[in-house]
Amino acid sequence: MSRIGRQPIVIPETTEVTVVGGVVHVKGPLGELTRHIKSDIDVLVKDDRVIIKPVRNNRLAKALFGTYAAHINNMVRGVNEMYEKKLIVEGIGYRIEVSGKELTLNVGFSHPVKLTIPDDVEVKLEKNTITVKGIDKDSVGEFAAVVRATKKPEPYKGKGIRYEGEIVRRKQGKRSV
Repeated sequence: MSRIGRQPIVIPETTEVTVVGGVVHVKGPLGELTRHIKSDIDVLVKDDRVIIKPVRNNRLAKALFGTYAAHINNMVRGVNEMYEKKLIVEGIGYRIEVSGKELTLNVGFSHPVKLTIPDDVEVKLEKNTITVKGIDKDSVGEFAAVVRATKKPEPYKGKGIRYEGEIVRRKQGKRSV
């Protein structure tokens, strides 16, 4: 049994959680999120707490027990405070632009890389920093990972796109005699 799953999730006053037909709806001041729950897990809303229990005692239910608890906790937190990831672009001549729902990256390739920004994510640019914000933790993390994957930081000069606070291990280059 999961330690995370056993703990009840506290619902803030400004948030409303409902479970209808295997779908969890979380509504708060910043928006609304929904997630489908498998039939192996039972989600109960009592007073100001969400309680998650496995219906069966099989391997799948044990695996999903803590996972769904973490997902619902992230949903409750997300509708109250936005999730944010910051990416830093390092490299001479590297440019980034946002036009509408498209992020254009000029990061050393022969062509610009164009990425479509999901509807539930907003992107802001400041000099060489990309800020990805949204209420859905999964969408924010996934889009930030896609942006970083276009040009990962290389170990010799550190050029590329990295997360804020990420440490890039630098290698020593060839030495001339």
